[in-house]
Amino acid sequence: MRKELGIQEILKILPHKWPFLFVDKVTDIEPGKRGIGIKNVTISEPYFEGHFPQFPIMPGVLIVEAAAQTAAVIFAAGEIERLSNEPSGGSRVSKKEMTDSPFLGYLSSIKKMKFKKPVAPGDQLKIKVRIGASLNGLTQVIIAVSTEKETVAEGEIIIAKKQ
Repeated sequence: MRKELGIQEILKILPHKWPFLFVDKVTDIEPGKRGIGIKNVTISEPYFEGHFPQFPIMPGVLIVEAAAQTAAVIFAAGEIERLSNEPSGGSRVSKKEMTDSPFLGYLSSIKKMKFKKPVAPGDQLKIKVRIGASLNGLTQVIIAVSTEKETVAEGEIIIAKKQ
């Protein structure tokens, strides 16, 4: 598994597409465990038309969504590695295998989330994700989001395994 996945690989993994794709690249991947998502925030994002036209800031819920999408890529990277290492898996993993993956899931809970600074057009988000403990189909994900200047959000989300 490569240590970095670009937008073409992300588009193959995530079901999300524009305008609801909030991760441009994932770096420093330790498949199934941790990684860093990169989101380039641009004024052309459709939500800036209404949030807020005179002082555009990225909604906090979309920062959380970017973290959840980064976690999904890291989960998928772990699943791709696992499937590729199976005797019949070979080096290629099909879209069907990824769709049927037990690691695909849904955002179930947002816990202890703190938003420290607004995110504006021109910022580049660095979304650090660490996969935590799993229990009964729920997985803890610890997130810390920063720009080049400072931490803008941190907290924890829970992902529910796809049933």
